[in-house]
Amino acid sequence: GYQRRVRESTYIGIFFVGIGRNVQMFFDKNTKTNNPGGGFVKLPRTTKVKNKQPAPIQITAEQILREAFERQEADPKPPRQKITDPDELEEYRVRKRKGFEDSIRRARTNSSTWVKYAQWEETQREFDRARSIYERALDVDYRNINVWLKYAEMEMKHKFVNHARNIWDRAVTLLPRVDQLWYKYTFMEETLGNFAGARQIFERWMEWKPDPHAWSAYIKFELRHGEEDRARSIYERFVVMHPTVKAWVKYAKFEEDLGQIEKARGIYERSMEFLGEEGNDEKLFIAFAKFEERAKEYERARVIYKYALDHIPRQRAQELYKMFISFEKQHGDKNGIEEVIVGKRRFQYEEEIRDNPRNYDAWFDYARLEEANGDVERVREVYERAISNLPPAPEKRLWRRYIFLWINYAVFEELEANDYERAREVYKECLKYIPHKKFSFSKIWLMFAKFEIRQKNLEGARSVLGNAIGMAPKDKIFKTYIDLEHQLGNIDRCRKLYEKYIEWSPANCNAWVEYCKLEASLQEVERARALFEFAIQQPLLDMPELLWKSYIDFELEQGEIDRVRKLYRSLLERTKHVKVWISFAQMEKVQGNNEAARAIYQEASDELRKAIQNHLSDPPTDSLLELKEERVALIQSWCAFEKDSGSDADLARAQKLVPKRIKKQRKVDDDGEEERYVEYYDYIFPDEESSITNLSKFAERAYKWKMERQNMLMQIEKPKPQQPQTFAAATADDDAE
Repeated sequence: GYQRRVRESTYIGIFFVGIGRNVQMFFDKNTKTNNPGGGFVKLPRTTKVKNKQPAPIQITAEQILREAFERQEADPKPPRQKITDPDELEEYRVRKRKGFEDSIRRARTNSSTWVKYAQWEETQREFDRARSIYERALDVDYRNINVWLKYAEMEMKHKFVNHARNIWDRAVTLLPRVDQLWYKYTFMEETLGNFAGARQIFERWMEWKPDPHAWSAYIKFELRHGEEDRARSIYERFVVMHPTVKAWVKYAKFEEDLGQIEKARGIYERSMEFLGEEGNDEKLFIAFAKFEERAKEYERARVIYKYALDHIPRQRAQELYKMFISFEKQHGDKNGIEEVIVGKRRFQYEEEIRDNPRNYDAWFDYARLEEANGDVERVREVYERAISNLPPAPEKRLWRRYIFLWINYAVFEELEANDYERAREVYKECLKYIPHKKFSFSKIWLMFAKFEIRQKNLEGARSVLGNAIGMAPKDKIFKTYIDLEHQLGNIDRCRKLYEKYIEWSPANCNAWVEYCKLEASLQEVERARALFEFAIQQPLLDMPELLWKSYIDFELEQGEIDRVRKLYRSLLERTKHVKVWISFAQMEKVQGNNEAARAIYQEASDELRKAIQNHLSDPPTDSLLELKEERVALIQSWCAFEKDSGSDADLARAQKLVPKRIKKQRKVDDDGEEERYVEYYDYIFPDEESSITNLSKFAERAYKWKMERQNMLMQIEKPKPQQPQTFAAATADDDAE
């Protein structure tokens, strides 16, 4: 009691001290005297505490806060209302509904508000309103599982069975991956005694390939009603849908519990065949061996243990070794135990493969060693184990070495084992594993097709190449397929293939050219010409110069000189490259039209001169220098032409256009502080000298003088720093200012 009174006194003192300080601050700021000066009223100072010794009983801030929390009174609860009048009840309902609707408008996506609203309507026996609220909530978010569950539970609680069925059916239709909905649905039907309906719902559920727990629920449902045959058929579907060791062991234990020993043994054997390499799991072998041990088939159990130890790596079979030793201690002798422990791996590559299963070089060496020994089954085993180690990611750089495992496997089956059907299956399986949507390997497609040709299966080869074009088209595949059909004389097939080739890659000039050459070799001149025309009209080509050259050569072979001239003119409309002009002039020279060739040279020279004048700048740009070099090449070709086919006067006229070559310097723009200059060669043509004014010559001389001036300044020593002024001199300067 004493401590409590001390604490209360302390609280009261702290409270009044704080109030006094706040009041003093308020009056200091807002109260004035009536004197003429208008000063503030000075309130008396607060009394200072003289005894500053600590109190005998100390109270911490934590105690103060804790006691304040403990003494805090709870919020008063609203009084219970007793409604005796229908009007008052209706008013109460309207008020509650308005509150719920306001809450929904504020937080429309809050499912708990919807559920509370519907549950309140349920307490009022307003089921139609509750259903309406649930439906509104589902319109907002039909993925909310809680809303579906509460909705269905309301219908089930009040025995509206058909309504509940309707809700469950809608829920599992919209959300088939939510297992909880299926569990509730089947439980309701089973509770109602509608076993056929529950079975039908389970079948619908199984179509979505659920997890193993769902299959277990289905099996337990059938077993609860004594349907063992149905449960067995469900297990058969279960192990196919989920081919795991756990599933097969569970199936075998089911048969063992029913006393079907032979069926259980058959299931274990089937599991090992069905799972293949994945079946080499110690859990499966341990379960199988323990089953045989419970059946008192000790020799069978021993064989299973030995087989497992021969096929499972040591680091994955630690538990298996322990179980086998324990088995031998109970049912065997010491020699059997030592034989198992001493057993080792046959090849030295096992350690490397164990450390890194994706070490494909080790697998290659391992397979070669087995091939040298001549044991076909062991070679196949090595290859099967090797190809099961897929690269970690679907990237082509990771698959380049891996794909050769399949190729070597197929070649071995064809050449060494002479098992052609198995080789064909290897090729097919390899093509299944490759992610063709991301990348593919034309080598495997072509090897498969050539294998079918060696087996004289022409339709098979066509099928392989056709699938290759459909799934992973590449240039090599198109060319190989077209060569095959061309050798067989199937021209129509070649045309169709070329059409698909061009449709797949319309910018590929080689494809266009080869197609046109095919038509030309068949004397289909008009078809070839039409193809060339269609090709040059493509907006994008990878090597247009090849296409135009082939078209021009084709027309020259046909003797259509006028068409060739039109082609050159069309090409010059697209590009003014100097090589086109030279080729055009050389063509006229070959045809004996020297005057036409000379006119083309003159026209080309004029065009380039105009282009150079349009790009004149100081210093010159790279594009201007390229234009000048092109004109130089044109003039050199012109001079060579006049030297071979023209007169001395024509040669002299051409040589007059030969430019002068001058070495110059220009400034290089970079981020450095120092200026850098590079040398380059410029060309001054005779027809341009008349346009060079005296001003340009003066500018050139001024630039030369500037460079000499800069070199001379660099050789001058830096000036010495000035001596600091004395204090008197500095003062005099300040006075003067």
